[in-house]
Amino acid sequence: MDALALEAKGAKSESAGVSAPPKPRPKPPQKAKRIVYFEVEIQDVKTREKLLLLDKVEPTATILDIKALFHKSHPHWYPARQSLCLDPKGKPLRDEDILQELPVGTTTTFYFRDLGAQIAWGTVFLMECIGPLVIYLLFYFRLPLIYAPKYEFTASRHLVVHIACVCHSFHYGKRILETLFVHRFSHGTMPFRNIFKNCSYYWCSAAWMAYYINHPLYTPPYYGETQVKAALGIFLFCQLGSFSIHMALRNLKLSGCKVKKIPYPTKNPFTWIFALVSCPNYTYELGSWLGFTLMTQCVPVLFFTVVGFVQMTVWAKGKHRSYLKEFKHYPTLRSPILPFIL
Repeated sequence: MDALALEAKGAKSESAGVSAPPKPRPKPPQKAKRIVYFEVEIQDVKTREKLLLLDKVEPTATILDIKALFHKSHPHWYPARQSLCLDPKGKPLRDEDILQELPVGTTTTFYFRDLGAQIAWGTVFLMECIGPLVIYLLFYFRLPLIYAPKYEFTASRHLVVHIACVCHSFHYGKRILETLFVHRFSHGTMPFRNIFKNCSYYWCSAAWMAYYINHPLYTPPYYGETQVKAALGIFLFCQLGSFSIHMALRNLKLSGCKVKKIPYPTKNPFTWIFALVSCPNYTYELGSWLGFTLMTQCVPVLFFTVVGFVQMTVWAKGKHRSYLKEFKHYPTLRSPILPFIL
């Protein structure tokens, strides 16, 4: 018994002699990073009147965030109506620009310009397309007060007139559906006053060409059925091509994504023209109207096609320059609208 007690006592003394491992010291709490807030003053670009002073604006705030704060103080100036610049004569800042990435200090001044009442691009496109679609049909059905009373609600005896009506309606019906379900607009709005200019061009052009194509004295194309069939083939081919390009552009840019990418040909043969042209949607649009011009052999249609080609060339050149500026390895073989020519 005594031996066991002594042995247990010896074991206790041995375990007491062994020191326990030191506990790790707790890490000191990290100091919170100091946030440097910005002070933003917004002045009228013309009068230099101070419209708003924003203090403690977070450095990660975007221009769109600042516009939203400005809108709270001035409800009649909604964000789409605002243009903010760093310099009175400078370019407008983009909504996605971040405050701390701009060449400004912690105290800065933005210059405000009122862009006027705005309207959504989608609404503009719909009005541009619905007008010609309806106007053309008014002439096709020869409603009263358009032609002589004896021709009211009569039908043309020429097959090409009916084919032209189907093609014209198909074209604008396709554009309406693409506006609703395919297109993604990079700019949300445009000045409301522009809608009158845009719509008057499309609506008046549709009325002009429809008046002559559906006129009781209209004469068919010189080469007759052969010319109409060839022109119809061109028109349908280009309409399919246009739709294919619009779908390729839609798939290139996801909804809400701001990252821009270079469009390339896909498995769809209609998109292979991307290898030679930056804006094949305009190329196919031009081809469609050339086919319609050949089909109807009508001067107003030719005039509309030429004016449209000039305008689309301006847009295509601008887009082509934008691609070259944004992408260092952009394909050098591409032309803006016509392969190897323009």
